[in-house]
Amino acid sequence: MPSMIARVFPAACLVFALALAPLTAAAQDKVLARVNGTDITETDLAFADQEVGAELGTAAPEVKRRYLLEYLIETELMASAAKAGNLTSGPEFEKRLAYMKRRAMREAYFHASVRTTIDDTAARAFYEQQVSIMKPEEEIQARHILVSSEDEAKAIATKVAGGADFAALAKENSIDASRQDGGNLGYFGRGQMVPPFEKAAFALKKGEVSKPVQSKYGWHVIKLEDRRKKPPPPFEQVKSQIIGNLIKQQAQQKLGELRSQSKIEYVDPDVKRQMQEEEKNRAAYEAQIKEQMEKKRQKP
Repeated sequence: MPSMIARVFPAACLVFALALAPLTAAAQDKVLARVNGTDITETDLAFADQEVGAELGTAAPEVKRRYLLEYLIETELMASAAKAGNLTSGPEFEKRLAYMKRRAMREAYFHASVRTTIDDTAARAFYEQQVSIMKPEEEIQARHILVSSEDEAKAIATKVAGGADFAALAKENSIDASRQDGGNLGYFGRGQMVPPFEKAAFALKKGEVSKPVQSKYGWHVIKLEDRRKKPPPPFEQVKSQIIGNLIKQQAQQKLGELRSQSKIEYVDPDVKRQMQEEEKNRAAYEAQIKEQMEKKRQKP
């Protein structure tokens, strides 16, 4: 599925971590634990997931939930200890508090302006639009028998021509792992097999068997089982990826709008130099593309 993602603004990396953690807990804000009388709720868990959930990788949902709850418990313990130790005031603390407030405001804006605008309906519309413009790709289903020598391959081809069962011969003779399934390779498209094998397989008609074909793996006898147009992946299989891409796209659009409406001044000289260089390269690239398009337009 081709991506619709355009140029990534630097700040998009900061907000994408929020994309897959919607705030659904507020409506059912049940208490999950208490620390010295302080409640830890589902909403707290959702916030923690936004903050550190990505660090837990592919942990099972129940394991992830337990780790997040432990993180919140430890956070409350340390917060209480900080309060008891008179560590919740002073210039450094106020700066940290102001920074955390900006983060919370950023996350609130992201949720309202980006995350909640992308749902299953938008994802399905994108999916159907992409499916409608996909070029049909041919794929075939084949079986093969792989042996070490040409003589073995010729002998097997002769047996097949005489009416022997191809799948049974594969189980008895093939040195490929597919022998367990009668040499069945399933469906595959162009570019997935070594060139000699691909050329011979795609040249066959349904039900035909090839002459011995040599590849770097040995000698093959190939039978074509079926030929079809490759179906698109089911929507449910790619829905999460589509939603993630649409969220990134929406975040980039919103950030672009905010940047265009704002005055951003890079004061640090090194960063300023880098940004100027990036802008220069981007302008040169856009000019090159524009020139190429103009040349194409002028061709008779």
